[in-house]
Amino acid sequence: MIQLFGELNQMEFRFEEVSIPTVPDGTIIFEFGLAEVGSFNFIDEAEIKKALNFLAKGHVQSLDFFCSLRYYKGLGEERTALKFDYYMLRAVFGKGKVELHVFHERGPRYLSPDDLITFLFRKVNKSSTRKVLKESNP
Repeated sequence: MIQLFGELNQMEFRFEEVSIPTVPDGTIIFEFGLAEVGSFNFIDEAEIKKALNFLAKGHVQSLDFFCSLRYYKGLGEERTALKFDYYMLRAVFGKGKVELHVFHERGPRYLSPDDLITFLFRKVNKSSTRKVLKESNP
């Protein structure tokens, strides 16, 4: 999951690639951070390596992430920045499962929490040779 978030960082997607568009001709750019003590660190190659080394040392019950979704309307030079969405994600690990809790902090919710989870699950499963995550309703 950490590696995927690092790969998605600053990638640009047409809204249609992520969800049903609420912004015509819209694009979304993801930015992820990983919690460490009292702050969040942008997930880049160095942060991925540091996190994986930490995780290899022992059992972790949960990981907290920050997710900023930057929205733009239009294309190229003519595009206009819209308000951002800010989400907090908590991955809680149990025996043979992981729960992903999503909290919308602020923003217009152009992308709903459910659509964000569905997009992330699809990306995790696409990057694996077998289906790793499946949705279950509480």
